[in-house]
Amino acid sequence: MAPTRKSAAWEYFGEELKRRREDAGLTQSELGQQVFVSGGYIGQFEQAFRKPQLDVATRIDEVLRTGGFFERMWHKLIRERRFASYFEEVVELERTATKICEFAPLVVPGLLQTPEYARALTLESDPFATDDSVKDTVDARMERAKILADATRPEFWVVLRENVLRTPVGGPAAMAEQLGHIADQIRARKALVMVIPFAKGAHASMGGDLKLMEFEDAPPVAYTETSFAGTLIDEPTVVKRAQRAYDLLRVAALTPEASLDLIESAAEDHRRCARTT
Repeated sequence: MAPTRKSAAWEYFGEELKRRREDAGLTQSELGQQVFVSGGYIGQFEQAFRKPQLDVATRIDEVLRTGGFFERMWHKLIRERRFASYFEEVVELERTATKICEFAPLVVPGLLQTPEYARALTLESDPFATDDSVKDTVDARMERAKILADATRPEFWVVLRENVLRTPVGGPAAMAEQLGHIADQIRARKALVMVIPFAKGAHASMGGDLKLMEFEDAPPVAYTETSFAGTLIDEPTVVKRAQRAYDLLRVAALTPEASLDLIESAAEDHRRCARTT
């Protein structure tokens, strides 16, 4: 896939960072020590795998004496968003994650959504959205999902509550297609999906969506989201608590085999409903 103008701009950011670091006679580790991140993080900034936080960009300017170049470029690039501000870094982290674990209590996770399901969700959240805005949102979500088609795709674990299968987002036909897509991803071994059934009753449910991500050479992170905001967490003790909560959710879920049976049964229910309407 050809790089977008936005990704090319971040690659330029990385190239300039590398050039100016080397001009200053610093290794990645030496620069990282001075701006309070690891040398591996500096390498990921230079390769445009990750985007630095604003405070990191500011400290880089101070250490390399670049007169605010990286801070100004950060502001310019961050204004050109396709995702909500609180979610944009999560999208970048998904690209380099070796393992992603999600808990979705209300809707199908974005990485598993079909275009019709994503479109229906977008319109339900903003019924006044323009066609162009809806298309851009759906296209961005489908682009994210391409990481599951890569040869280097991450391990992808998902825990759903059964109500996610039963709520006919976009109507019964669209929902049947959506569940069929999930089943296809399971069979292709691109995702391991488990469902917490209604019959389970109370369990260690989170207040909203939870995403855990692991990386080859960086600490794990957690991301929690509610309807209007999200929080990216890298504090080790909090991430560990989130991982334990996810483990308890997996214990409450059906086995992968039984979950696939339930997903296919729910898909057939939606197809039956679509035929009678």
